[in-house]
Amino acid sequence: MSTAAPGSHAAPLARDAVRHLRASRIREVANAGIGLPDVLPFWFGESDQVTPGFIRDAASRALASGATFYTHNLGIPPLRQALAEYATRLHGPTAVEQVVVTSAGVNALMLAAQLVAGPGDHVVAVTPLWPNLVEIPRILGATVETVTLDYGAHGWTLDVDKLLAALRPGTRAVMINSPNNPTGWVMPRAAQQAVLDHCRRHGIWIIADEVYERLYYGGAPTAPSFLDIAEREERVIAVNSFSKAWLMTGWRLGWMVLPATLTDDLGKLVEYNTSCAPSFVQEAGVVAVREGESFTQGLVARMRDARDHLVGALSTLPGVDARAPDGAMYVFFRCDGATDSLELCKRLVRDARIGLAPGSAFGDEGEGFVRWCYACDIARLDEGVARLGRYLG
Repeated sequence: MSTAAPGSHAAPLARDAVRHLRASRIREVANAGIGLPDVLPFWFGESDQVTPGFIRDAASRALASGATFYTHNLGIPPLRQALAEYATRLHGPTAVEQVVVTSAGVNALMLAAQLVAGPGDHVVAVTPLWPNLVEIPRILGATVETVTLDYGAHGWTLDVDKLLAALRPGTRAVMINSPNNPTGWVMPRAAQQAVLDHCRRHGIWIIADEVYERLYYGGAPTAPSFLDIAEREERVIAVNSFSKAWLMTGWRLGWMVLPATLTDDLGKLVEYNTSCAPSFVQEAGVVAVREGESFTQGLVARMRDARDHLVGALSTLPGVDARAPDGAMYVFFRCDGATDSLELCKRLVRDARIGLAPGSAFGDEGEGFVRWCYACDIARLDEGVARLGRYLG
C-alpha cells in the first residue's frame, strides 16, 4: 500500500482499495448533460413516475403521528412480518427471523458481503453487471473473478459450465443479479439448480440480487429465485428492494432473506452501518407490501408494453441490434460507434440531447453496448428513438 511516511507533507489519500474503485460512468455522462436544455434522460434505473399516492400518504401519516425515532436494527416488526408473508406467498415458507430490513437494496448488498467476505477471499460475479456488485467485495479486500454472459441470436445467455468452473473449492461467494442490470437476462431455473447444488458441495455462499424479480415478462408473478429451491438454513442470501416494484427509489428501503443463524450478527452490522432504516419510511413500506400488489401488476404490464415498443422502434434504426429482455427495465443493445461507449454517450447527450448509459459502465464486458431505461411513457420513448435515429443518420 502506497502511503506517505508519518510527518511528510504529501497530500493525504484514501486507502488503495478505495482509490482504485471505478467511478460511475453513468454519472460522468449525466454530468456532461448538466446545463444542456431539453435532454431526454434514459440513463438512470428509475421510472419517470412518482411513488404511488397510497404509499406517500402512508409516510405522511407516519410522520404526522411522530414516527421519527430510532427503530430496531432489524426493522420494525410489522414490516418484517409483512415481508415474511410476501416472501412466503412468492417463494415458500419464510419466517420473520429470516427477514431483515435495510436502508436500501445496495445497503443490503454491502451488508451481505460484509457478512461472508473479507480480505483475500475469492468472489465470483456474473457480468455485465451493475458495478456496485463487483466493487463492494473489492472494498472489503476480496478478489473478484468475473464470468461473462454470452450475446447472440437469443440475446444474453449464461454458459453454466463456465460459471461452475470458476466456482472452485475455496471460493467464498458468488454474486448473481437476476433479472440482470443491465442486460435484462434472467437466470433459468435449471441453471439456478446447478449452481445451488455445486455451491452446496463446496460451501460457497450465493448472494442473489433479486431487486428486479417482479419486473419479469415470462408469465409468472416473479422471476425464478434461489429462494424457490433453497433450504432456508443454507448459504443463500437474497437481497431485495422497494425501489423497483413500488417505484420507491428515493426512499432507500430494502430487505434481505437469509438463514436465521445470521440474523443476530447482521443486526450488529446494521448498527455499525446505518443503525436502522427510517421509521416513517418503514411504515410506508408496510402499506406498499400489504396494499400494493395490484399496482405492481399494472406496473409490470406497462413495462412490458414499453419494452416491446422500444425494441420494435430501435430495430428499425441502422446499426442497432436490440433484443427484448426477459426482465428488469432496460434494453442493452449493440450500436454502431459504441466501441467506445462512454464517448458515444457523451456525444449523444451533447449533440442529440439523449441520455443513455454506456455499456462500459457495467465492466469491460459491456463495451460495444449502451443501456436504455424504458420505464417511461411511450411518447418519450418515441422522441428518444427519433433523436437517436437522426444522430445515426
